[in-house]
Amino acid sequence: MMTSDQTREAFLKYFEDRAHKRVKSSSLVPQNDPTLLFTNAGMNQFKDVFLGTEVRDYQRAATSQKCMRVSGKHNDLETVGRTARHHTFFEMLGNFSFGDYFKKEAIDFAWELCTEVYGLPPEMLRATVYREDDEAYDLWRRRIGVPEGWIYRLGKADNFWQMGETGPCGPCSEIHFDMEESPAGHTDCTPECSCGRYLEIWNLVFMQYDRDAAGKLTPLPRPSIDTGMGLERISCLLQGFRSNYDTDLFAPLIAEASRLTEVAYRADEKSDVSLRILADHSRAGAFLINDGVVPGNEGRGYVLRKILRRAIRHGKMLGREEPFIFTLTALVAELMKAAYPELEDSRDYAAKVVLNEEEKFSTTLSYGLQLLEELFDKAAKSKSRTLPGSELFRLYDTYGFPLDLSREIAQEQGFELDEKGFFAEMEKQRERARASWKGGDKAVSPVYESMADQGFSTRFTGYDEIEDVPGRVLAISRDQSEVETLEEGERGEIVLDRTPFYAEAGGQVGDQGVIESSEAQLRVEDVFSPASGLRLHRVRVLHGTLRRGDQVRSTVFGELRRSTARNHTATHLLHAALREVLGEHVKQAGSLVAPDRLRFDFTHYKGLTSRELRHLEEIVNQKIRENLALQTDIEDLEEAIRAGAMALFGEKYSKQVRVVTIPGFSKELCGGTHVERTGDIGLFKVIHESSISAGVRRVEALSGEEALERLLRTQDLLDQLSAQLKTAPDQLAENILRLSREVKEKTRQLERVQLKLAQKHAGDARDEAREVKGIKVLVRRVDNLDRSGLRSLADQLKNQLGTGVVVLGTTDQGKVNLVSMVSSDLIDRIPANQLIRRLAPLVKGGGGGKPELAEAGGKDPEGLDRALQESYSAVAQLVG
Repeated sequence: MMTSDQTREAFLKYFEDRAHKRVKSSSLVPQNDPTLLFTNAGMNQFKDVFLGTEVRDYQRAATSQKCMRVSGKHNDLETVGRTARHHTFFEMLGNFSFGDYFKKEAIDFAWELCTEVYGLPPEMLRATVYREDDEAYDLWRRRIGVPEGWIYRLGKADNFWQMGETGPCGPCSEIHFDMEESPAGHTDCTPECSCGRYLEIWNLVFMQYDRDAAGKLTPLPRPSIDTGMGLERISCLLQGFRSNYDTDLFAPLIAEASRLTEVAYRADEKSDVSLRILADHSRAGAFLINDGVVPGNEGRGYVLRKILRRAIRHGKMLGREEPFIFTLTALVAELMKAAYPELEDSRDYAAKVVLNEEEKFSTTLSYGLQLLEELFDKAAKSKSRTLPGSELFRLYDTYGFPLDLSREIAQEQGFELDEKGFFAEMEKQRERARASWKGGDKAVSPVYESMADQGFSTRFTGYDEIEDVPGRVLAISRDQSEVETLEEGERGEIVLDRTPFYAEAGGQVGDQGVIESSEAQLRVEDVFSPASGLRLHRVRVLHGTLRRGDQVRSTVFGELRRSTARNHTATHLLHAALREVLGEHVKQAGSLVAPDRLRFDFTHYKGLTSRELRHLEEIVNQKIRENLALQTDIEDLEEAIRAGAMALFGEKYSKQVRVVTIPGFSKELCGGTHVERTGDIGLFKVIHESSISAGVRRVEALSGEEALERLLRTQDLLDQLSAQLKTAPDQLAENILRLSREVKEKTRQLERVQLKLAQKHAGDARDEAREVKGIKVLVRRVDNLDRSGLRSLADQLKNQLGTGVVVLGTTDQGKVNLVSMVSSDLIDRIPANQLIRRLAPLVKGGGGGKPELAEAGGKDPEGLDRALQESYSAVAQLVG
């Protein structure tokens, strides 16, 4: 019996021996791919390679990729532990070809590995193919020798793969293992049935297209291969089990959870589900934390928190009150260290993170469960099966009990939730709040929480001084742990008792600069505040050693600070100008204030006109020219708001607030840094306006030297265009419009000439057509016609035939265009799109379309004559 480690290694070695590069698994946190919350397939890290935008020094690869799937069609979190094969975290074995080999080799490799390396009996294997993929069907039938009755053609939902709504995609072929009988007792169904008789073990994706946001399929630069085999499933099969949870990947975790909770496995289905959830979720938690995710209230952090809290709840259901899941994550590191040695490095840290979450949530969970039971009793007495939204919100808001956990427990008890009422109460709370923080509190790393708990805080002196400011090192952290020193070349975070460095807040980026002690010099790369009063300086030690307790002197990079201040004051001017131009409904919805640019998000129902943007610029620059002196005051929050001060997006306010006033124009609550007078900004220039979501617009702008540089570059461009078009700058727009009209007219004239050529070439189609199995087929090569002309000509020829098939081809600037058209009475027998797909590979291209009209493009003009000649036999095959 193969262990899971042996199964993984056998896969990777098999492909390594066949010239595949063994590539390390990428992180569960996707790099440079905002479309994914987590890495969910082996091909994620190769996406740009498939798209042709990245080139690597190998064309074949094999991986065992860490994956997370927690929602959507691939997985529902609530099914984990309740079925034999659903998981949050899993490993995907995969081999990849980046334009090197295609379907034949992929199918050969898969069959050989399954039958000869893994020793699976061939008579138990079944294959599925996409219903239109005749090539894959023939390979399984004729090359591999799989009987016809064991190959199944399935539709797009089953056998056409795509990573997401957009990106690489293509038809696929799956290998299934016939378990001979399902839990439902089926003995005569097919792999299309979801009863469980057929276990899908490998998916071979023939990557041919890139799907854009509009759903358009564009052929990839090179047809490629992407395969995926779940390690958990194949291990289950090779180890002779029916459930993945019985394999060596999960069994030790279930056994340990059983020991810690003193609940026997296989004694009761309900407790069995809880034990399986503990095993699955501890694996997911260990891997997510290792890849840098920490529990939080947003995005990936929220998913991790949700998984851990589900595990905590199921631990309590088994009677375990004390924290213990952190020990399971440590066991995960021990079990998986052969394949993922990095888990050993993060073992202690992951355990601390999980323990912290267990301790924080334990009391909340116990009390929340008690209150939830009271709600069940109350609803039952009133003969209702719905829990009130107001009470659910009280559970969430007052006691921190998550709605999704209430939903899961309610479903188990046969109750429904008034979620509409819940969200109505949440909206009321938002309206009551003076300043809401979009997305809730940000997750705080345990090391920062520890620093805050120790009472470390920093006094900010940067409004008045930015050079040679004395201070003392209160704390140092490195790699999410407190340390006593930072050595030369190391990076870390330090807390000072006094600092001139502004910490990122309110849209303004953190300051940069240097910190020096008697023995060390540090470069400050960023400053942030993870908790109230705590200010972290992210630093790199240039030379020497920094120690906790050292006396230091801090200096902010003055020019960067001044540039940032210019942009920050400019955002205040812009905010006030927007309200003046568009109306009082405008509210800030976000901002970025950096040394080189600014952006401002605001509520508004439509895009701004060029006239409105020009008016904004005029107002802001007028206030700059007035050289108004800014006023800053510390005021009571209530009084400042009553006096008309605007609250900034994303800020939390104490009772005493800082108010920045531009006399007669703007008054805002703001802790950021600003210029002394508006004239210090120099110049303001809008560079872009856009929509970022429904009802929210964004203005991007420049100020000071950046704005001047932009104007100078624009003038240079105007001068170049004037020289090229030999016209004065003030006449450029008129001349460009004239040239555009002339180009359009020439294009229309060319199209009319092409149409006449098409009509001239039409001739008598009936005399030229050839009979193929009783069907008239006209094939012709036509020169000097584009696709539009080909379509027009094909339509005329088809009409002349009355009933029949037309195939036309032409070359244009080294590329091939093919058009196939079929009369309506024949489209069921000879679909034009299937015909064109048979011809396209002969010109090294691809294509598609509808049954009555299809087109293809190719890059091999020398193959056109052969493709046209093959049209007759292709029609014969389709008819046959």
